[in-house]
Amino acid sequence: MTKKARTGGHIVVDQLLAQGVEHVFCVPGESYLPILDRLYRSKIKTVSCRQEGGAAFMAEADAKLSGKTGVVLATRGPGAANAVIGVHTAMQDSTPLVLLLGDVGRDFYGREAFQEVDFAAMFAPLCKWAARVEDIAHLPSMLAHAFQLAESDRPGPVVLALPEDLLREEAVLPRAKALPPFKPQTLPETLAKTAAVLKATKRPLVIAGGSSWTDDGKAALAQLAKAWKLPVAVPFRRQDLISGNHPCFAGDLGIGPDPKLFKAAMEADLLFLLGTRLGEIASQAYQLPKQGQTVIHVHAGAAELGKVFHADLAVNATPDSFAQAFAGLPAPKKPAWTDWTKQLRADRETWARPRPTGGAFDAGIAMEVLERLLPKDAILTVDAGNFAGWPQRFLTFGSRRLLGPTCGAMGYSIPASISASMAEPDKCVVSFVGDGGSLMTGQELATAMQYQAKPIILVFDNAMFGTIRMHQEKRHPGRVVATDLQNPDFAAWAESFGAFAATVTTTEEFEPAFKRAMKAGRAALLHIKTDPDIITPNQRLSKMGKRA
Repeated sequence: MTKKARTGGHIVVDQLLAQGVEHVFCVPGESYLPILDRLYRSKIKTVSCRQEGGAAFMAEADAKLSGKTGVVLATRGPGAANAVIGVHTAMQDSTPLVLLLGDVGRDFYGREAFQEVDFAAMFAPLCKWAARVEDIAHLPSMLAHAFQLAESDRPGPVVLALPEDLLREEAVLPRAKALPPFKPQTLPETLAKTAAVLKATKRPLVIAGGSSWTDDGKAALAQLAKAWKLPVAVPFRRQDLISGNHPCFAGDLGIGPDPKLFKAAMEADLLFLLGTRLGEIASQAYQLPKQGQTVIHVHAGAAELGKVFHADLAVNATPDSFAQAFAGLPAPKKPAWTDWTKQLRADRETWARPRPTGGAFDAGIAMEVLERLLPKDAILTVDAGNFAGWPQRFLTFGSRRLLGPTCGAMGYSIPASISASMAEPDKCVVSFVGDGGSLMTGQELATAMQYQAKPIILVFDNAMFGTIRMHQEKRHPGRVVATDLQNPDFAAWAESFGAFAATVTTTEEFEPAFKRAMKAGRAALLHIKTDPDIITPNQRLSKMGKRA
């Protein structure tokens, strides 16, 4: 028991410090002024953003990069509503996140007071736990539980509403300690069963995904793949779990995957699912697992096992612990699937080789330039949109990090790149974003300039919501509505924030412009004007309507 009374706001910040929180992302609000006041006197860095959606994306990306829980502070009503997109992203991406909301005072609650919302009801389907703290005596323990729950089992977001009168209230309370998360570990007997099932197959395919992998876990995944000569694929936007140069890396089952890889997944006699839920994207609209395939499913969330499909062997363990334990088993000297793995690797190398697409600016050639110029420890962030197909397909990850919303949220990439640059100021951070997504959260460039973040933002401008336009041409050819965009001069726009900027209209202009951006020493933006007809690395928009 401390001898000195503390306000609720003081207690919140003390708990953040106990959790090892180094920075929080917010848009300031009067409903949580006591927290802000205590942050003023703490060593936690408070990053003030321009919109709560951007703040939530920054915290989510920071959590992906660090492996720790991201923290967002927002005010009631409109602030909370803006932050919803980041909570949804954290839930579907299995990212640990805590959203702390200043709320209506307890004496006003239930009368539709100013900006009042029932946050427990609002966020319940979007997170692991949503609650409102009603008694200051419960505040330390509820905060400790929020962080514990965010990181336990399948990680995800937690939302706590904090009444503004509670944050001003004073109490003499014990300092709550950080609670360790629950992370199910691999049992020895499970390893033996897994090895036995695996050895009985001829065409196995590992699909490694999920979140919260450590460097040791990734190294173990690479080790077991090599020792067992197992082909390894990854789900949507999980390419940095294993090196793209690994001799067993078979590619990604994301949006628009290599048809040969998907065919192989359908033909595999064993799907070894390591950490992934095998959701709609990875399963290609739930076509996997196919009837007759043997399935081993390793997942940290017990509730995920058997939820969507039956597994012949279901293992409740973190993929990280399982990979490390399995890597220690003796591997067969001549696996029956060796040639199968070699073929999948050869197919991957062919698929990952850029081909000229035509147009004044050739994105495939630009990816070859980036592959050559980017450091091996670069951090890349991607937004939703067809343009992302180029970096996700043609760039090599593994030592390079890839931060992208597996839920497909637009507006993610620019805020994510800013928080990544703040977290790793000495690393090259590159954001890939479309013209649509850039104007959803691009105002966070002001945040980048304020906090000396130095991402290089590549805006791919085809003057339309390209992905939706592509679907229109496929399903309703010739009937275009709501997808055309009238865009600003993005270079002039970025310069108005104080960032370095340049416009790229040809392939030849890209490399010198990118080199200048790398040397700028501040946030940079390249406005890349692309041919709207070149909608994917393999397809032209004008031919889709004819085929339809």
